[in-house]
Amino acid sequence: MIYLDNAATSFPKPERVYVEMDKCMRQYCANPGRSGHRLALEAGRAIYRTRERLCRLFNIESPMQVVFTSNATEALNLGIKGLLKEGDHVVTTSMEHNSVARPLTALKAKGVSVTYIGCDSKGHLNPRDIERAIKKNTALIIITHASNVTGTLMPVKEVGCIAKERGIPFMLDAAQTAGIYDIDVKDMNIDILAFPGHKGLMGPQGTGGLYISENLDVLQMKEGGTGSRSEELDQPIVVPDRYESGTPNTAGIVGLGEGVGFILERGTAAIRGHEEELTGMLLQGFSQIKGVKIYGPANPRLQAGVVSINIGDGDSGEISYILDRSYGIATRSGLHCSPLAHRTIGTFDQGTVRFSIGYFNTREDIEAAVRAVEEIAAEIV
Repeated sequence: MIYLDNAATSFPKPERVYVEMDKCMRQYCANPGRSGHRLALEAGRAIYRTRERLCRLFNIESPMQVVFTSNATEALNLGIKGLLKEGDHVVTTSMEHNSVARPLTALKAKGVSVTYIGCDSKGHLNPRDIERAIKKNTALIIITHASNVTGTLMPVKEVGCIAKERGIPFMLDAAQTAGIYDIDVKDMNIDILAFPGHKGLMGPQGTGGLYISENLDVLQMKEGGTGSRSEELDQPIVVPDRYESGTPNTAGIVGLGEGVGFILERGTAAIRGHEEELTGMLLQGFSQIKGVKIYGPANPRLQAGVVSINIGDGDSGEISYILDRSYGIATRSGLHCSPLAHRTIGTFDQGTVRFSIGYFNTREDIEAAVRAVEEIAAEIV
């Protein structure tokens, strides 16, 4: 199988992820922070080590500002719903995933208003449009770092500067970029950063996290046991305990830590460079096939390793099925949980076939994908 669905979940993972998760489950997967025996303490240290590695990766000052969640969607819900209240206004974009759009839609019923800034047909955002949309009651600006449909990279630093100048919290959805592109919460003026553990960070599914600036008061989504202040019935306000009620996914967080460790050793520049090279190959190959339409920037320097195409009027789902069954190539078709983005690029009715590249893909994978699309196009067009 040639796996080109890394925008959904990266696969495979670095070997060290599998090894340490197995070791954790077999040797020290006790309940961290709940007991004082050696196994619980070792589990607690392993989780803290993952917090530290994430701080190094994102230039976060304190490991206590890293909150673990089950995925980026939970992190986004926590940040969005924990910060906004009735009467607030939000500015976002037309390229957002449903993990942003749906929480915002739910909050409209509670008196929160939303402005969606239209991006162009390739998914590009003009940061000045963000600035022009700000109102007196704007309480949050939230954008994706890169579209999961077109890979289009957003002007994060520019938007962060606008938010800082206007004194508005800035939230970044790094679902497609964490672990691949440089993210510096200080340099980019990011107040809230949501990230999945199972994509570019190369950890297992069921992991993710949220960085929350110490200057923000974000309401927790749940209350319960934290292992701290057990004598009190009120939820502790100390971070990250405030947001991490219940037994954590210890083995998963350990695996995430090993994925981040792998990235720190390789360096995001090397990882990004490899993916840019393969993305360029894929774009070049597809551009020469009659009947293939490429969506987005079609430039590896302006997009993440995500390439969406259609072949004539062919059904995107059927083409993805053929790629899987006849060529052993895994892709994703349809609307990719991003209907706003597909409306923006004009593919809402047809959807697209998405090829998404990961660090462990090879040049041979890309060559095989191009040959397969060429053969399918010859039958359709």
